[in-house]
Amino acid sequence: MIPTPPSADRRFLFLQGPHGPWFHRLGKLLRAAGAEVWRVGFNLGDRIFWPVPGYIPFKGSHDRWPDTCDQLFTQHQITDLVLYGDTRPIHAQAAALAKARGITVHVFEEGYLRPYWVTYERGGSNGNSRLMTMTLPEMQAALARIDQDLPDTPATWGDMRQHMFWGALYHGCVALGLRVYRNFRPHRSLTVGQEFVLYLKRFLLMPIHRLERRLATRRIRRGGFPYHLAILQLEHDASFRDHSPFASMTEFLALVMEGFAKGAPRHHHLVFKAHPLEDGRVPLSPEIRRLAAQHGLTGRVHFVRGGKLAELLNDARSAVTVNSTAGQQALWRGLPLRCFGTAVYAQPEFVSTQPIDAFFAAPDRPDSRAYRSYRQYLLETSQIVGGFYSARGRRALLRQVVDLMLAEHDPYEALYAGTAAPRQQLRLVT
Repeated sequence: MIPTPPSADRRFLFLQGPHGPWFHRLGKLLRAAGAEVWRVGFNLGDRIFWPVPGYIPFKGSHDRWPDTCDQLFTQHQITDLVLYGDTRPIHAQAAALAKARGITVHVFEEGYLRPYWVTYERGGSNGNSRLMTMTLPEMQAALARIDQDLPDTPATWGDMRQHMFWGALYHGCVALGLRVYRNFRPHRSLTVGQEFVLYLKRFLLMPIHRLERRLATRRIRRGGFPYHLAILQLEHDASFRDHSPFASMTEFLALVMEGFAKGAPRHHHLVFKAHPLEDGRVPLSPEIRRLAAQHGLTGRVHFVRGGKLAELLNDARSAVTVNSTAGQQALWRGLPLRCFGTAVYAQPEFVSTQPIDAFFAAPDRPDSRAYRSYRQYLLETSQIVGGFYSARGRRALLRQVVDLMLAEHDPYEALYAGTAAPRQQLRLVT
């Protein structure tokens, strides 16, 4: 392992981050620690949220990005690369170049234990995380020297309204700056204008969607029938797009519906729970109605638009998902879980590998003690109290994350080496 230089000799290059001021605040604190910091911006949204020196605009075509990135590494003698997610093309290319040079790659992601934590890892996240190569016995061995109580599972998302607000503002700025950044192409299939409209529409329709959600949840909870919960994800999210076997959410819906029709007892129901940030770009509700009718399940299939997962999980018999981090809330409650994509928590001790019809007929229960060990391992390593989008969440995050970034060992190595710093206690950060 290459020795970590002192903070005064560290030179960080930031690429794209979460919507809002998180990257700017992080860069400011790294400068206060003595490091040098630059930020590459690819659109006006990136520029607006970096109102300090060190901004480097990239206005070239995307095929020129790898050469430009390599030149920036040399020109500024970069020691550290900072990313939010590692699968969008500009990030994947930069990470590969950085690793070839021995540059440390810091990757932030939404928390594996949402909503009151975020994920910080080195090298990669989700399907590229070091967790993918670790076994549960290895994690338990690393935990042997510590003894701490686990915090309770939070039941709310945290900073959803702020997330929507910053997303709408960011995409609005991107749209306004397209003349200046002519070559910018979003990493998703929709145009910048379409993304902005969807964020704004979702933000404005929140009161209506909240009423629909409450009515649907009430019907399910008062229905008096056993039900299984299908936890849906965003079709355009990296975890679904890059780490699942499905080309579309419709493929997953069809698989689950067919398996339920074949295997579930006839008095059981199936509930599809949409992601809290679902914006309507995929027509989930009509597709679910169509598939229910096709499989003779009309009246036994329900759709809930976003909202709190805990309200539905508490009475569910089992849960299925592609690879949503929300699957861990099911495991924490001891519910049988079947996932179909690459997930950091897909350990054989507590995630079922049954065929989907057999799972709905008689799901294997998880080893809850094994899952508690796994969860504690995450809380002692890559999960940091805080959030990207609310002011209180950012403050909680900054209190810990800069020290973790400047440390010699990454969070997993630090636990093995006995150099892991004590973690901040959980507090509400909404």
